[in-house]
Amino acid sequence: LVRSLSMPMAEASTPQPVDYASADNWLSAPTTTTQPVDVFYLYPTSFQRAGADAPVIATIDDQGMRQRAQAAFARQATAFETSANVFAPYYRQADAQYTLALPLAEQDKVVGDIPAGDALAAFQYYLDHYNGGRPFILAGHSQGSNVLLYLLSDYMKEHPDVYKRMIAAYVIGYSVTPDFLAANPHLKFAEGAGDTGVIVSYNTEAPTIGGTNPVVQPHSLAINPISWTRDETPAPAAQNPGSIELMQTGYPVTGADGQPTLVKDFADAQVDVERGVVICSTCPVDKLAPGNALFPRGVFHTFDYPFYYFSIRENAAARIGSFLAKQPQ
Repeated sequence: LVRSLSMPMAEASTPQPVDYASADNWLSAPTTTTQPVDVFYLYPTSFQRAGADAPVIATIDDQGMRQRAQAAFARQATAFETSANVFAPYYRQADAQYTLALPLAEQDKVVGDIPAGDALAAFQYYLDHYNGGRPFILAGHSQGSNVLLYLLSDYMKEHPDVYKRMIAAYVIGYSVTPDFLAANPHLKFAEGAGDTGVIVSYNTEAPTIGGTNPVVQPHSLAINPISWTRDETPAPAAQNPGSIELMQTGYPVTGADGQPTLVKDFADAQVDVERGVVICSTCPVDKLAPGNALFPRGVFHTFDYPFYYFSIRENAAARIGSFLAKQPQ
């Protein structure tokens, strides 16, 4: 078991594996599937340890983590529900404030141990018991996306038959770098709106930020979440299919039908190749990204999905259509 030497742990021995045969350990596991494809979704950091002496890794039944994970699902994963069956395991996370303060190699040890181990076990259980051979999308945010990189680099390399069924991986809110792709030549980054078997990634920032964004690594790759192009051509808010607003709880504002309310003409997008991010210039920084203990002012991390929610929904449908059209009838 690899772990940082300075990492306080609750247990002296290897923790018990999570039982993914138990429905209680799934945030979402539809019993009836109505769509021809699935999404396997990993939520962003939803665990906050109680204090500096508390364990760095959550227990699987941590109530705070589960509640915040449900809110994250509502503002992120529901974007895919119109075109896919969405499966989402609970997994034991690392405390973000502790982890992101570590050097990158140490971060990899922490996230690559229990969080990635849980996700791998859940993904294998999903394939064996839920998937039924359907094509699938991987989707995550922040720590969830960091964990997805282990699935993509390790599992997909060893299981090319499974990788062939992957429509796309939405690795949003974390960094995908040229070095990562060079080390994993079986993977490729998206170039357009309809390519398949690819990684889609970006981190959203204001034109100027008040410090270093801890989830953005040098030379990060980004795709424009409105135009789905890699160049620096701006995509105005008028071209955005729609954003959603969030309540204080982290849940989306919904209409009478219970669905997230579409907000037009709110968020624009432009890739900044040098910074390796997507710039949003139209959204109020003081209100939405004033800065906190983890992220400096101007980092729209929480809004990576909400700003482009309906664009992600359209794009997932387009990639699914493109993938299915290529399958032998």
